[in-house]
Amino acid sequence: MKKLVTAFKLMAVLSVLSLSSCSDENNEISKQEAVQTKITTADLQKETTSISQAVPSTVQAQLDESQKSLEKYLKSDIQMAGVKVIGQISTQKGIEISKSLISDKDQFIAVGNLMDLSTVKLGRIGDLYAGDDLSIAQTGLKEMVTEEIKTGTNVMEVIWSNKNGKFTTLCFYNDSGIIWDNVLGGLIMMDTRGTVENSNTAAAKVVSKWYKEWWTANWLWGSKRGEMGYQITIYYTGSSVSNADVNDWSNISLGKAKSESKITKKTGAYGQCQYALGLCTPTGSLSFNASKFSVSFSGLGSNMVSNGYKSLYP
Repeated sequence: MKKLVTAFKLMAVLSVLSLSSCSDENNEISKQEAVQTKITTADLQKETTSISQAVPSTVQAQLDESQKSLEKYLKSDIQMAGVKVIGQISTQKGIEISKSLISDKDQFIAVGNLMDLSTVKLGRIGDLYAGDDLSIAQTGLKEMVTEEIKTGTNVMEVIWSNKNGKFTTLCFYNDSGIIWDNVLGGLIMMDTRGTVENSNTAAAKVVSKWYKEWWTANWLWGSKRGEMGYQITIYYTGSSVSNADVNDWSNISLGKAKSESKITKKTGAYGQCQYALGLCTPTGSLSFNASKFSVSFSGLGSNMVSNGYKSLYP
């Protein structure tokens, strides 16, 4: 009887070892398949038609101006070393591959405001982002491709060099200009001080006065990309305010924006408003907290947020 029990124990051990061996083999096969199926630009090129290696003049001008901006603010930290045209996306599969490529955690990306160097970061997506931030960044990039990249869109590789060597990013464009690139689109240029205007007008006995403040985000090549701001107006007679109103706005190309405002004092010695403004690139997220009346940013994308009050006196 003891021999029989021992035999069963031996068979059980051998079964476990066999299952463990099969599991290890399956895991190894899965790892090999994952390596073999990693998508590359070569896969994207199969879903494109051949086009000229010379990019449109508008695109070349944007590349040249972007390089000037990078040299002005980042000096020699990063330089454009060249471009290589891949082709024109001709299939839906090409769009799906593009979506996977630009959001891959091994792809390079730059984020931040060139006019505020403390915010600028450059590296692989997986090194800059982790956890929920990584998920937000990848989802934002995929959504951007879904909305902006269509069949007929051209794509090229931009070759970059910095102190750590060379790397490439995918740049999507058409005859009108650049649509997206993880460096060229990931960075913004935005004066953190904002711009101010104010004016007085008189109609009969009631006088109005307004104050406007806004922030403008630009592409690296200089053209306007987005804006956020608010304007408060008071109506008064003498030194007494009889009414006040406010409006707000926020918008950005290839990104996210939020704006809220409300009047907190509309009569008396002065008028006052509260505002909550924000904009960011696709790799970040904005949320508005109604109880605190404020916009907040999460993630690691380029962004600008401004929450505050403005009082206006006659």
